[in-house]
Amino acid sequence: MEITINYYGQAVSVSVEVYEYLTQADHKAENLAHEQRRHWDGRECDEYIISTEGRLSYCATPEELVCQRETLDEILAVLALCTPTQRERFLLYALYDFSYAEIAEMCGCSKYAVRDSIVAVRKIFQTFFRK
Repeated sequence: MEITINYYGQAVSVSVEVYEYLTQADHKAENLAHEQRRHWDGRECDEYIISTEGRLSYCATPEELVCQRETLDEILAVLALCTPTQRERFLLYALYDFSYAEIAEMCGCSKYAVRDSIVAVRKIFQTFFRK
């Protein structure tokens, strides 16, 4: 099936597939122009275009990787100061989002003991990072 469209001032007969492709391209161009107007910082707009178009994945800079590694090392150093029980309860709470009652059931203790362990780990973190 052929469709006649006005393309740059001329009547052109195209197939349905070509028409759909051109329509989709026009919509993408409109969306990108809108995003460019929305963002005053060109870098934000470029990140938006890259993420929506899916051409490049995000890659951390070497500085970001070093900072992430340093932060991870600090967290592991603090967790090394905790007892194994405190560490287990804190990770279940912080990483896996279990409630005090759920952790108490898994560990076979009261939820108050779980709370005390988590509070102790938090205090260790606070004293470690104040130094």
